[in-house]
Amino acid sequence: MSDSVYAPPDVPLAILHVDPALIVVDKPAGLLSVPGRGAALADCLLARIQAVHPEALLVHRLDRDTSGVMVFALTRHAQRSLSAQFETRRTRKTYRARLWGHLAPKTGRVDLPLIVDWPNRPRQHVDHQHGKPAVTEWRVLGHDPDGTTRVRLFPLTGRSHQLRVHMRELGHPILGDPFYAEGPARDFPRLMLHAESLRFNHPETGRGMTVSAPVPFR
Repeated sequence: MSDSVYAPPDVPLAILHVDPALIVVDKPAGLLSVPGRGAALADCLLARIQAVHPEALLVHRLDRDTSGVMVFALTRHAQRSLSAQFETRRTRKTYRARLWGHLAPKTGRVDLPLIVDWPNRPRQHVDHQHGKPAVTEWRVLGHDPDGTTRVRLFPLTGRSHQLRVHMRELGHPILGDPFYAEGPARDFPRLMLHAESLRFNHPETGRGMTVSAPVPFR
């Protein structure tokens, strides 16, 4: 979390899908996935869902500043099944982002291991000796007149801040990133990163399902 005062958005819960096994929601930017330390950081997406579905269980997380699709389990069996899919990389995650500068070529892949930057946590950084494998693929969607680039990002691993660090390492930080962007690239009202869709197998039926959330920025 950046050094700013935590002021989560006061918006209704955006439910994308719900059934007896799970609930999928569209997390707003600025809201923690789970509570932080202390009463000031108690408001979070998990707490808001549990106010409606007390049985809801955490499966994965998104950064506070990232918006988009998150799935929560409503049974222990569903939690085990979904968690295993994330751990074994059987989920398919797609993100949308706006980047500083003109990214080329049209598609590419970043393979840089990451580890927490302990003196500056929760920031992460590249460490070829001790870092954990982290791989991201990208596809350029368009270049805008203001010199920025619209992309779709496909994380093949799930490291903390992975997309944010990888884009910065390419020389094209995500707009509005309070940790990894500098100067004009940082001067945006929010982090321009959105979890656009999530594909997983339903824990009860085994059928593949994809849930998407509309991108809240151009």
